[in-house]
Amino acid sequence: MVNDKLQHSEGFFSGASGRQIYHQCWSPTGAPRGILLLVHGAGEHSARYADLAACCVERGWVVAALDHHGHGRSEGTPGDMPDFADFAADVHTLHTLVRGEFPGIPSVLLGHSLGGLIACHYLLDYPGEVLAAALSGPLIKTPQDPGKLERLAISLLAALLPKLGMVALDASGVSRDAAVVSAYVSDPLVYHGKMRARQLREMFAAMDVIAARAPEINVPLLIMHGGADSMTDPVGSKLLHGWVGSQDKTLTIYPGLYHEIFNEPEKDEVLASTLDWCESRLAG
Repeated sequence: MVNDKLQHSEGFFSGASGRQIYHQCWSPTGAPRGILLLVHGAGEHSARYADLAACCVERGWVVAALDHHGHGRSEGTPGDMPDFADFAADVHTLHTLVRGEFPGIPSVLLGHSLGGLIACHYLLDYPGEVLAAALSGPLIKTPQDPGKLERLAISLLAALLPKLGMVALDASGVSRDAAVVSAYVSDPLVYHGKMRARQLREMFAAMDVIAARAPEINVPLLIMHGGADSMTDPVGSKLLHGWVGSQDKTLTIYPGLYHEIFNEPEKDEVLASTLDWCESRLAG
C-alpha cells in the first residue's frame, strides 16, 4: 500500500573512510516540523526503522538515516570498525545533506545502542549542531565489562589480527516479540557474525571517552533503556544521566523491556512518549 503522505529518497555519499555510505530519508509532503537524525546500532541497518520513520513522518518529522561503514548497504567489512571517529563524521555528512534539503529546520538526534554511543560522540565532536538528543539503550556499559587484562588482550589482538571474530550478539535479546526476532535473524542485511577485535577495541575506547567527557554534553537529553536489556547494561544509562552536563535531562527505564524498545510490544507507547519529548523541546 502506497503512503501518499510520505516521500522517500535514498543514495550514497563518500564516507570518512573513503567507502560508499548508503543513506535514506523519509519526509512528509507538507512542511516538516523537525529533522530526526537516526543513528542505528551494531550489526543492523537503517531500513529496520522504516515503520518507525513512517510514524514519525505522520507527526511531521523528516527522518534521515544511514547504514554505518560495514553495515547494511554501505561498503566496508562487516563487524569491523577501523576508526570510531568515522561514524560521527559520516553522521555529520548526512546531517549536512539533509539540512541542505530542509534548511532552517531544527534537528534532534535519535541514537540506538552503538548508535547511542555514536550520538554521544557526535554531541562532543560537533557541538551546537542539534537542538536535542534521545538515546535508546545506549552502549555506555556492557553487561560484562572486560577487566584490565581482557582489555589488554583485545588491544593486542586488534593490533595483530584486527579482523579476528571475537563476540557474537544473541538475537534473542533483541525483543520479546518473536516475530521481531525472527525477522532480525532472517534479514540478509543484518550482520550475524562475530564482532572483530578492532571493533571491540574501538568501542571500549569510545566508551572510555564518554565516561571522561560526558560533562561536556549540555543539550536537552532523553535517555531510555529497557530494564531487562541483556545486550547493553541499563546501569550505563543511569551513569550517563548522572555524568552529562545537561540541565534538561530525562532518564526513563522501561521495566521488563528488552534491548530494542521501539520493537517491543509496547513500541507505540514508547515512540509516542519519545516524540512528545522531542516536540516539547522544539516548542521550547
